[in-house]
Amino acid sequence: MQELYHNIRMQRERLGLSQDELARLVGYTSRTSIAKIEAGKIDLPQSKVEAFAHALHMTPAALLGWGPAEDHLVSEAGRRLPILGEIACGEPIFASEDHDAYILASEDIDADFCLRAKGESMIGARILDGDLVFIRSQSQVDNGEIAAVLIGDEATLKRVYYYPQQNRLMLNAENPAFAPLIYIGDELDQIKILGKAVAFQSPLH
Repeated sequence: MQELYHNIRMQRERLGLSQDELARLVGYTSRTSIAKIEAGKIDLPQSKVEAFAHALHMTPAALLGWGPAEDHLVSEAGRRLPILGEIACGEPIFASEDHDAYILASEDIDADFCLRAKGESMIGARILDGDLVFIRSQSQVDNGEIAAVLIGDEATLKRVYYYPQQNRLMLNAENPAFAPLIYIGDELDQIKILGKAVAFQSPLH
């Protein structure tokens, strides 16, 4: 089993993940648990081995040292995308730019960065609290597309509807419990679209 814990640490470092980031991906509350696991002080059940394998883009067999490097689920061609803090699925919240955290994304995900969803306003789009949302940088999106939107210094994830003839922008949630956010006229000066949501990833628990 010591090889398992060694492989977890080596693969985490290879992917550029912090212990905090890996903890969130596999359902732990803090980096302390990851530090103990990497030191071989905690025995992992099979379900957790599978969770770590998924988060680290490996098969369980490869993580356990039973298979060759070719068993990795994500190739070396994958790209490291920065995780730039949290984005609100609900009321807007400040999105801090934490460039210390990265995730390895496969080449078929056309994104420039990730944000971690917080809240429940986008559950109708299957984007849940704690999910990683992959964002492609662009200043405009088509009506009905989901985008990361900066409102002043705060960011939110919503479906965007812009009506230029009325100079009106509406940001819709995917949860009937949340009212649309509507901006008109000069209020639009404080709005900036960061990019289009192109994919998301849910952590395993």
